[in-house]
Amino acid sequence: MPAKPTTVEQYLAALPPDRRAALSTVRKVIQDHIDPTYTEGVQYGMIGWAVPHSVFPAGYHCDPSVALPFMGMASQKHYMSLYFMCLYNNGERESWFRQAWAKTGKKLDMGKCCVRFKSVDDLALDVIGEAIRRVPAKTYIADYEAALAGLKSRRTKGPVKANAKAKPKKKQKASAGARRAR
Repeated sequence: MPAKPTTVEQYLAALPPDRRAALSTVRKVIQDHIDPTYTEGVQYGMIGWAVPHSVFPAGYHCDPSVALPFMGMASQKHYMSLYFMCLYNNGERESWFRQAWAKTGKKLDMGKCCVRFKSVDDLALDVIGEAIRRVPAKTYIADYEAALAGLKSRRTKGPVKANAKAKPKKKQKASAGARRAR
């Protein structure tokens, strides 16, 4: 793969045929179900879908110059992966996703928001499509802003109580040379 593909076409063209076919199949499912507000491109070195700055000018809080990431898809060394940012920090949505996947009988290899797979046959494509369809950009932006507000409120709870006692410093052991000198 080129060091830094800048388009989805470049990304896919650089993959081995089996990986290209698998990711193209998943991409089609995503395109068929995603809110048209999201834009597709290469983000963080992978194929990604994001809320564009024209819709959410603030961008991603970690790097405001980057559009707000919604989903990613990548070919890794030993597997392929889907990154569902819409499931991250949304327990209700993540629970629905895991339960819907379990009903398909397919094994789910998932972290907090990353689904790993080796072939399209490993995936519950209908569940992926429905998970994406359930989160239009307006909903995702509202969830994101609520999560940011929660982060800020936790960070600004205020200073430690002024009357809290500091822990006394522990006495340091004298070095062997200092003990001999006594």
